[in-house]
Amino acid sequence: MPTPAFLLLPQPRCLQLKDGVHTPRPKGWLALRSPRASELLGPAALAGEALRHAGFDYPPAADGGDGTPAAVLEINPALVAQAEGYRLEILPGQIRLTAHDRAGAWHAATTLRQLLRQVPAGALPCLRIEDRPDFPQRGIMLDVSRDKVPTLDSLFGLVDLMVELKLNQLQLYTEHTFAYRNHGEVWEHASPMTAGDILQLDAYCREREIELVPNQNCFGHLERWLKHPRYRPLAEAPNGFHFPWRFEPNPFSLCPLDPGAIQLVRGMLDELLPNFSSRQFNAGCDETFDLGQGRSADACKAAAPGRVYLDFVLKIHRLARERGRTMQFWGDIILHHPELIPELPGDIVAMVWGYEATHPFAAQCAAFAQSGLTFHVCPGTSTWNALTGRTDNAIGNLRAAAEHGLAAGAAGYLITDWGDCGHWQPLAVSYLAYAFGAAVSWHGAGNGSLDVPAALDRHVFQDAGGVLGRAAFDLGNSYQKTGACLENNTPAVAFLYDMVNNASISEKVWSAIPADGWKQAAAWITEALKPLANARPAAPDAALLAPEFRQAAELLRFACDLGAELAGDYGRRPAGLPEPVRHRLAGTLEALLAEQRRRWLARNRVGGLADSLRPLERLLEALRTGQHPAK
Repeated sequence: MPTPAFLLLPQPRCLQLKDGVHTPRPKGWLALRSPRASELLGPAALAGEALRHAGFDYPPAADGGDGTPAAVLEINPALVAQAEGYRLEILPGQIRLTAHDRAGAWHAATTLRQLLRQVPAGALPCLRIEDRPDFPQRGIMLDVSRDKVPTLDSLFGLVDLMVELKLNQLQLYTEHTFAYRNHGEVWEHASPMTAGDILQLDAYCREREIELVPNQNCFGHLERWLKHPRYRPLAEAPNGFHFPWRFEPNPFSLCPLDPGAIQLVRGMLDELLPNFSSRQFNAGCDETFDLGQGRSADACKAAAPGRVYLDFVLKIHRLARERGRTMQFWGDIILHHPELIPELPGDIVAMVWGYEATHPFAAQCAAFAQSGLTFHVCPGTSTWNALTGRTDNAIGNLRAAAEHGLAAGAAGYLITDWGDCGHWQPLAVSYLAYAFGAAVSWHGAGNGSLDVPAALDRHVFQDAGGVLGRAAFDLGNSYQKTGACLENNTPAVAFLYDMVNNASISEKVWSAIPADGWKQAAAWITEALKPLANARPAAPDAALLAPEFRQAAELLRFACDLGAELAGDYGRRPAGLPEPVRHRLAGTLEALLAEQRRRWLARNRVGGLADSLRPLERLLEALRTGQHPAK
C-alpha cells in the first residue's frame, strides 16, 4: 500500500513507518496492564471507541494472561522513562500502547485516535511512535470575568478539546465570577461559577489528567468588587486614578496597606480553594496601575512602589502556603523592580506574560531563572480586541514563548485567552491558538512549522470539507489589511470600541486609515468567508463553528464599513452620518446584535451579556436617532 502522510496534533518526536498493516482480530480484546486496571478505563474507552469507528472491535478487560490480546494498554515506567511519555506500536498482530503514567496513557490513546482518523477502515499501517512533552505543565487560561462565563457543558467540551491537544492544565481567570457566599452583591448579575460547578469541573478534569488550577485576582483588577460601597474603603484609589492612557473614575486595586484588604483575600481563599484538588493557586497581582496614586502614595515615596507591591504579594503568598498551595503570580510588576526578584520566596511561581510576536521572553525569563525561581511562559491567543484574531501575531507569540521558555528552563506554558472590552469574540476563534500553542509546548522543534489549517481541519474541527481551518487562519489575518498596526488590539475593533464609547484611545491609529484601507480589509473578510458554505465539521461542537466564525467576521466587516463611511471626517462620529447611511448601518447592526446574543447563549450563561452588548446598543441608538451616544 502507499505510505500515508500522517498529520498529528501535536506532531510526535519520533514516528517510524514499518512494513505491513494491522490485521483485525474478530475476537480480539484490549488488555489493561496496570497494578489498578480500573485507572485505565478512561483512556481505554477513548481508544476503544476510536478502534470501533475504524472497524476494530477490541473491548477492554484486565489482563488475566489467558491468550494473546489484540491490543495492550500498559503503564510501565521501566519502558517509558519520562512523565507523560508514551510509546505506540502498530504491529501486524497487535496494537501496543505503553505509557509512563496514566497521563501518558491518555496521550497514547489520543494519538491512536488521530491515526485512525486518517486511514481507511481496517487498514491501520504498522508503525512505531515514541513521544514525550517539552514542558511539564501546558495549559489554557480562559477569562471568565470580562463578561462571559461559559456553561458547565461548554467547559466540559473545552476539557475534551484539551485532551485532544495533550494539554494538562486549565485555569479560569476570575475577578468577580465565583459565587462567594457572603459577597452576593459582587456577582449577583454575573451568572457566576458556583462551588458545585467547580467541584464537578474539577472531577471531570481530574479523570482526564488535567489539573484545574484556581485563579482569583487578589490585588488589581478588582473594580467589580471595589465599586460597591462595602468594599470601596479597601481600595487604593477610591475616587479614581490615571491609567497610562486615560483617567478612570472608579477604584481598581486593593490598598496594600489596609489590614482589611488582606482579610478580604483570606476569606476568598478559605472559601475558594477547598473546591479544587490542585495544590497550585494563581493569585494574579498584575497591572496594579493605581499603586501609589492613592492611599499608599506616601509609603511608595518612602520605600518605592516595588517594595510596597512585594510586601503585599508576600502576604498573599503566606496565606496560600498556609493552605498548602504553591502560589503563581503574574510577573509584570516585579520585572519593573528586578532588584527585588531575589527576595521572592523559593516556592513561588512567576508567570511571564506577553502577547506580541516580538515580546522579550528571553530577557524576562532570564531575570527569574538567574534567581533560581520556577517560572512559566504565558503567551496569548491574540483573539481579544480582535473578533477574528491576529493569526500571524499569535503564531509568532506562541512560538517565541515556547522557544525562549524552553531554553531558559521554564516549567510551564500557559496559553492565555482574555476577554477585554466585553469578550465579543466567540470561543471557536481561539481554537487556532490553542492548537498551535499546544503543539509547540509539547514539542517545539517538531511543530514550529506545523500546517495549522490542515491540523485544525483534521483534529479540531474535523472538517471533511477542509475549509474551516483555512477560513480561521485567513480571517485572523484581516487585522493587517487596513495598513495600520496596534499592539494588543486591532484597528477595526479599536475603532469600533472608541466609536461606541465616545472615546479616542487609538484615534491616532484609526484616523490615519483612508477609506480604501477599510474597504480592503472588508474585501479580505468577504473572500475569507466564502468557503464557509462548504464546511462539513464533525467535531462535538460542529453546529456552532461556522456560525461563530461568520458572526465574528460580519461584526468586524461592519466596523470596516463604518470606518469607510467616516474616513477623513471622524469628528462627525456615527451620529453625524447622512440619514440613509445611518439607517443602512443601523439595520446591519441590529441584525448583528441579535445574532451576537444567539451565539453568546449557545455556549455561555446570560450573566454579563447585557454589559457586553451595551456599548453596541448605544451605537445602534446613535445610528437610529442621529444623537451622539451617552455613556
